[in-house]
Amino acid sequence: MTTVASKEFSTSTGSDRGSDSVSRRGSESDHEKAIQYEDCTGAAYRIRKGVSKTPLQISPQLSTIAGMNIFFKKEYTLPTGSFKERGARNSLEMLTKVQRAKGVIAASAGNHALALAYHGKLLDIPVTVVMPTVAPLMKVAQCETYGATVIMHGSDVGEAKKFATLKGKESNLQYINGYNHPHILAGQGTIALEILEQMETLSHKIDAVVVPMGGGGLIAGISVVIKHLMPQVQVIGVESEKCPSFSESLKAGYPVETVAKPTLADGLAVPKVGPSALATAKGNVDRTVVVSEDDIALAILRLVEIEKAVVEGAGATGLAACLSGQLSDLQGKNVVIVLSGGNIDTTVLGRCIDRGLAADGRLVRLTILVDDRPGGLKGLVEFLFEQGVSVKDIVHERTWLKGSIFNVEIECVVETRGGKHAEKLRTAAMNKYGKKFIKWGHR
Repeated sequence: MTTVASKEFSTSTGSDRGSDSVSRRGSESDHEKAIQYEDCTGAAYRIRKGVSKTPLQISPQLSTIAGMNIFFKKEYTLPTGSFKERGARNSLEMLTKVQRAKGVIAASAGNHALALAYHGKLLDIPVTVVMPTVAPLMKVAQCETYGATVIMHGSDVGEAKKFATLKGKESNLQYINGYNHPHILAGQGTIALEILEQMETLSHKIDAVVVPMGGGGLIAGISVVIKHLMPQVQVIGVESEKCPSFSESLKAGYPVETVAKPTLADGLAVPKVGPSALATAKGNVDRTVVVSEDDIALAILRLVEIEKAVVEGAGATGLAACLSGQLSDLQGKNVVIVLSGGNIDTTVLGRCIDRGLAADGRLVRLTILVDDRPGGLKGLVEFLFEQGVSVKDIVHERTWLKGSIFNVEIECVVETRGGKHAEKLRTAAMNKYGKKFIKWGHR
C-alpha cells in the first residue's frame, strides 16, 4: 500500500499543547505507534475549547428490554454528528504553521471528512477529503458546505485512502488517517475520560463499555484510558458481520485485509485496520462481537421509537449487540454504549426502519394461492382484516405459476403488532389455507 512520507509535527511549546508521549514526527497512516494514557489527557486539554462534552444518560425503557442498565454516550449530538470531531480537532491543533497554511488531506466515508472539514473551517485550515463512491450523499454534500474540497474516488475507504496518500504526496498536503494517526486516537480517547467523570457524577459504577469498531481508532483511544484508570471495566468491541476486519486482526495479531461488503454500518466498513490502532487496542479490548444487518436495523428502530434519536448504522452497533443476546453475561450490570454517530441518509433511514420492523416481526410477508375469479381476493382481504393486520402491499402473480391457470398467487406485506401477533397470523393462515399457504416471510 502506498503511503505518504512522514512529516515532522510541530515542536511548539505552550500550555495549550498539553503533554504527549507520541512523537510529533512521522506518525503516519501505516506506521505502528501505540498511544498512551497521557496522550489522551493532553488531547483533552487541547480540544477543550473546540469540542463540547456530550451527554451521558440512562435509558430506562431500553434497560428493561435488554435486561441491563444501559447508559448512552451521545456522540451524535456534536455539531457534525459524530465522535470524529475529537480526533480531527486534536490533529489539526498539532499542525505546524507551514502545515496549516498548505492544508490537510484525508480519506473517509463521511464522518472523519465532516469533522476535518468543520474544524478546518473554524481554524482556517484548507481541507481536502477523498470519499468512496458509496459514501452517503448527505455526508458528501455537508463536507462541501463546510468548504472542503471533495474528491470522489474508489469503491471503499481502502481505495480512497490509496488515492489520498498519493494526492497528499503530490500536493505536499499532510495526510491525516482517520483511524490510525496517533493524534486521532488520542482525541478519541477523550470520550472515555468524559464517561468516567460523568458516571462518577451519576454515582454509578461501570461494568462495561461497548464500542463500535471499524478502523479501530475509537476503541483504541477508549480502551487505553479505561484500562489505565479502571482495568476491571470490560471494553467490548462491536462490528458488522459484513466487515469484521478488527476482530480478525486481533485474532491474527496484525492488520488483516478483509473484503468490505455493503452494510448499514457504512462507517465501520474499513477493509484494513490501522496498525497503531491495533497496537493500542491489543491487550486492552476484552472481547469483540459481530452483529448482523437485522440486528443493526432493529437497534436503529429502537433508538428512533424509544429514544427519539436518529443514529446511523455504525453508531447503533453497540445497542445491536446488547439486544442480540450476545452479551447476556452483562444482565443486571451497568453498561455504557457509545452512540458514535448520527449521520444517516433519510432514504437509508427509511430502509433501516422497514428492515427493523421486519426483524421485529411487525412487517411480515405471506404468499397465498387463491382462485382467480371474482371474489378470490376479497376472501383473502377479509381474512387479513379479521386477523387485525394492516395491508401495506399486494402483488398478483399469474404468468409464472406452474399449477392451474385458474389460480393466482398473491403476495401480501402486512403490518402486525409484533412477533406474537405475527405468529398468530401465521397459524391462522396455515389453518385456513393449508397447502395453499405457500410462503411466509417473517424474519
